[in-house]
Amino acid sequence: MTSETIDPPPLEPPGVPPVGPPEEPATSTKLPPGARAFFDWLVVIAVALLVAFVVRTFVIAHFVVEGESMYSTLDTNDRVFVNKLSYRLHDPNRGDVVVLHQVTGASERDLIKRVIGLPGESVEVRNCTVLIDGRVLNEPYLDPEVVTPTDCGGDYTLDGVVPDDHVFVMGDNRGGSQDSRVIGPISDDDLVGRAFVVFWPQSHWQWL
Repeated sequence: MTSETIDPPPLEPPGVPPVGPPEEPATSTKLPPGARAFFDWLVVIAVALLVAFVVRTFVIAHFVVEGESMYSTLDTNDRVFVNKLSYRLHDPNRGDVVVLHQVTGASERDLIKRVIGLPGESVEVRNCTVLIDGRVLNEPYLDPEVVTPTDCGGDYTLDGVVPDDHVFVMGDNRGGSQDSRVIGPISDDDLVGRAFVVFWPQSHWQWL
C-alpha cells in the first residue's frame, strides 16, 4: 500500500498582501470647487426667479398711476403695491383703493379707483355729497381744495342698486374721474387687487 501526502499551501511572508489581479482605481464623482460653486449659484438664481414669478403672478404686483383721477391721494407716476390675494380671501370693503381691469371693445386698460358702494346699496351724488341708501357717506380722504362745489362731477343717481358681486367705484378727484358714474358698477372678477401702499417716489410714501 502506498501513502499519499498533501503539501500545505506556501505561507506568505508577514506584511505581504496576497497576490491577485490589480484593483481598478476608484473614480471620483465630486465636482471641482469652481464648478460646484457655479452650480450652487444656478440653483439659487433659479429658485429666486421662480419665487419672484409666483409672487408677482399670484400675490403682489406693482402699478404705476397715470392721470389725475385719484388726486390728491395719488398722483401721476406714483407707484403702488397691489395685493392680488385680497379679494380671494374676503369681499371688497368700502374705502378700499382698488386696481380694476376694464375691457372696452378691443382696448384694455387698468384703472385705480376707490370702492364707494357695495352690493345691494343705492348710490346717489347730490350737491357733491355721496349718499349710500340715503345716508351721507363720510369721506375724510377727499381733498376739499380738489373736490369743490363747482368741480365735483355734478349730481348722479344709480339706476337700481349695486348688483351682487359688484362694487361701485369713484375717483377721489370727483370732477376729473371716469368711474362707475360712467362705466357702471364693476364686477368682482375685474378687480385685480387692493392697492395698499405707495412705495415710490419716497416723498409720496403712504399706506392706503
